[in-house]
Amino acid sequence: MVNSPTTSPLGMTRHRVRLRAHVAAVCCGVLLTGPILAGATAPALAAVAQERTRHEESGRGTLLSAEKLYTLASPQAAAAELRTAGFGDDTVRHGVVAYRLVYRTVDAKGQPTTASGLFAVPLGAERHLQAVSFAHGTGAHKDDSPSMRRAVFHSAPVIAHAAAGAAAVAPDYLGLGKGPGLHPWMDIGSEATASLDMLRAARAFAPRTGHVLDREVLVTGFSQGASAALGLGRALEAGEDRWFGLGALAPVSGAYDFGGAELPALVAGTLDKKSGAVYAAYTLVAFNRLHPIYDRPAEVFRGTYAHTVEDLFDGAHTGLDLMRGIPDSLDALLTEHGLALLTHPTGALAAALRTTDAVCTDWRPRAPVRLYMATGDEQATTENTEHCRAALARRGVDVPVVDLGAVDYKESRHLGSNVAATTAIVRWFGELRRR
Repeated sequence: MVNSPTTSPLGMTRHRVRLRAHVAAVCCGVLLTGPILAGATAPALAAVAQERTRHEESGRGTLLSAEKLYTLASPQAAAAELRTAGFGDDTVRHGVVAYRLVYRTVDAKGQPTTASGLFAVPLGAERHLQAVSFAHGTGAHKDDSPSMRRAVFHSAPVIAHAAAGAAAVAPDYLGLGKGPGLHPWMDIGSEATASLDMLRAARAFAPRTGHVLDREVLVTGFSQGASAALGLGRALEAGEDRWFGLGALAPVSGAYDFGGAELPALVAGTLDKKSGAVYAAYTLVAFNRLHPIYDRPAEVFRGTYAHTVEDLFDGAHTGLDLMRGIPDSLDALLTEHGLALLTHPTGALAAALRTTDAVCTDWRPRAPVRLYMATGDEQATTENTEHCRAALARRGVDVPVVDLGAVDYKESRHLGSNVAATTAIVRWFGELRRR
């Protein structure tokens, strides 16, 4: 569930721990008038205007620093970068320059903070570029993020989109990369604000690379990032930025119905049991930090795990550390109360899950949407995708589901879906840009 050479359900890198040398993957400028919500009520429009004002007054999206990380000077070099990460290279048309941006944003409670992300632009491309925002899957260590390492699972989709001719933008999220503090995992609100503010920072920096970002953003994300992508898409269509709007949306293998589909599958043992135990631990620890659901770790974690599990999610432990430090089953990890919380969430946890699970249920996308998944996903049950498709259908949006088939990466169907989907989405977004 870290992101070394691998990632997990919500994008984590899963290391199958038989403690041997083999580590397998698991799995995470000028302001102009922007889009207005079609048919919005006066209170809704007032809320959007208030959000814009808050953004402007707080300096959200202000670029603090930009560092050139590396240059892939030719299409051949970009292709080699993708192959090293285990991704396809048949959509490469450009070399790429990659930068780390650090910018102002807000934390999960709306307080000022900073975050970082990866910004990549194609060499030899036209001045005007369309932005592609990619939200990565689950990571636990601060380096499990696009701007911190190259030629790896989290950064490869960014390079793929840039090498195809887009300006690729990828937030590291709060608490990962160069951001301070702890990562608020699966907190859709802060993932959306970090993503939107990364776009603003990229727009401010783009002229230094000889480019200008167009208004429509193509949004994608994998696993944890699939829900983050939906959160960003919702914010863009709500008009939360004066410049950017949503051009298309392509989430991959998300836990869109985290409380109604993902957690029940984890508890029932129908998903990979080891990664399920890691995700259960991450759920309780991360959600408890924002929505207190237990007073003492011993209420939910058994034995010595009550003294060790919370520390594993401090941003300094790797995915291998998590795999070593968390048992192979929920029964060994959780107390009866801990298991009951995940089986029948109540109180603060239930309220938090209702917010997390609203990414497909509380809005009606106007831009084109495609959902990508792989049959047999061992980390994110495919019921998530079906529930999202059905929820959007109830709102009158017919969303195609693209089944990527039997696609494995590092012995993981979940991770394989990101690799296969990246090529498919690069092609689809390319078609949309050429229209």
